[in-house]
Amino acid sequence: MFTFLLSFSNSSAQEYTRWNLPPGAVARLGKGEINEVRYSPDGRTIAVASSIGIWLYDAHTGVELALITGHTAYVYCIAFSPDGQTLASGSSDSTIRLWNIQTRRRKATLIGHVNRVRAVAFSPDGNTLASTGIDDTVRLWDLRIRKLKKTLTGHTDMGRSVAFSPDGKILASGSDDGTIQMWDAETGQSLKVLTDHNRNVTSIAFSPDGQSLVSGCDDSTVGVWDVRSGELRQHLTGHTAYTVSVAFSPDSETVVSASWDNAIHLWDPDTGERLRALKAHTGPVVSVAFSPQGETLVSGSQDGTIRLWDTQTWAAKRTVDGHTAEVKAVAFSPDSKTVASGNTRNTIHLWDAETGVRKTTLAGHDAAVAAVAFSPDGGTLASGSWDHTIRLWDPETGQHKQTLREHLDSVVALAYSSDGDRLASGSNDDTVRLWDPKTGPELEILKGHTGDVRAVAFSPDGGRLASGDGNDNEIRLWDGHDGEHILTLVGHQRDVTGLAFSPDGSILASASDDRTVGLWDMDNGQNLQNLRMLKGHTTYVLAVAFSPDGKTVASASWDMIIRLWDPETGLPKSGFVGHTGYVVSVASAPDGRTLASGSTDGTVLLWDMTQFQSKSD
Repeated sequence: MFTFLLSFSNSSAQEYTRWNLPPGAVARLGKGEINEVRYSPDGRTIAVASSIGIWLYDAHTGVELALITGHTAYVYCIAFSPDGQTLASGSSDSTIRLWNIQTRRRKATLIGHVNRVRAVAFSPDGNTLASTGIDDTVRLWDLRIRKLKKTLTGHTDMGRSVAFSPDGKILASGSDDGTIQMWDAETGQSLKVLTDHNRNVTSIAFSPDGQSLVSGCDDSTVGVWDVRSGELRQHLTGHTAYTVSVAFSPDSETVVSASWDNAIHLWDPDTGERLRALKAHTGPVVSVAFSPQGETLVSGSQDGTIRLWDTQTWAAKRTVDGHTAEVKAVAFSPDSKTVASGNTRNTIHLWDAETGVRKTTLAGHDAAVAAVAFSPDGGTLASGSWDHTIRLWDPETGQHKQTLREHLDSVVALAYSSDGDRLASGSNDDTVRLWDPKTGPELEILKGHTGDVRAVAFSPDGGRLASGDGNDNEIRLWDGHDGEHILTLVGHQRDVTGLAFSPDGSILASASDDRTVGLWDMDNGQNLQNLRMLKGHTTYVLAVAFSPDGKTVASASWDMIIRLWDPETGLPKSGFVGHTGYVVSVASAPDGRTLASGSTDGTVLLWDMTQFQSKSD
């Protein structure tokens, strides 16, 4: 079934699209992925650790209060201090930051972990912070002097969770080694090791009465343990996928668990009876937490929503949306008013490029959407997916027009000819296909590549079609009408990942996993003199785009940087930095004023390009 979803929005609700933007950016589309949700001790605020920072919401209205940024990578975990004045956050950038919750300013940065920090927890007196992460250690930080107090070793794999007992005497830690370690919170001495789980322990929580510990595991189960004896009292089964978050109700009488099966389960920890299942989320539920008084449960999901549940009736009280999955592709409409973004949640978002409002979500693909392209007249949007299909949509109404199904593997690249009569697609089935996008039939199958075709581009006059190979590292030029092979360009040392013709058709720009941008002279098929390869990126370059005046080439990379180049001299002009994940796609607005970049951090950033426009514009 194909669905057309209109998102709720208003002008004031969209102010957050301009909060804490990096230099050069004019808007942020999407809030990033949800990693963890937590209530403030007074129950008034919900904090959300996301791929771009920490979002603060009013717990009663769901209105955005603030976006706290500063980490240079995903924020995976958060914790409020007992007095509610400080928020701790752990990140993929290996640091822990302490924030003043009133001013939203950074108070301190704790450095010691050598990789991603996956969990943080305050001691009940607020003087100690525990943390764990990919480096297999558990660390205790003295917050009075903001320095490392102890490093606890014993786990043999990544740490996933830490929790203090209510009296502060015991620290528990869960790990991918399948164990839960119980430590003396003061001395760091190991007290006992709980070993009944047989896979990664993803989440742990003490009951408020201190008698029990609950744990979630990648084996889809929930464990309830006796804290004093370390015995497994209950082994709760019912989830059908990873159990990734667990919590006790404030009265210690209910356990809640969240899973990748999209469900939330409620359990009696004494009898092991499953009391209820909440199944409103349409994606993996990654985090759950009770409000301090227990009247509300909050859940965060990879479906992009935060849901608030009334714990008396278990009805959904409120849904907050706007969080977004990894972006795989971006494209501007011909009038520059709309940005389309394809994502790993199998959907396409259409955004108003001026206001940042999400206008429409197109759903129907069965896997990630890896390519999007508008027809030259703007009347059709094409989307290519890992589900092997191309779907054609009316971007105004959201109506699905037709599905093109001949590819045998993921469709990862799309391009329209300038007259709109042909649509080219590149696929992991090693072929390029030409389609009649108006009537639907496949016109030609272009064979010759020996690996994934990761990029396609038509010349401005439609006479040539370029395609990039993911195996022999070649670029093939084809006749744009009949698909006859014309020429093969050789020069890159690794996969060709992106292609773009200059507006006059004289230059072909290419992106490659060899960390370079290539500029090719289309008159003789050779690289431009002294511009064989543009170097500066430190890892894979995934996409390139020309500005409409042809004076600038933009490149996107896994180094999280967008670089701007002068195609005449090959010299760098400038660059944009602000994404917290890999930058995988770039697109220039036809009016030349804006550049869009899509990232694995789940957002699209719009950048001001007016400073680079030619004077004649």
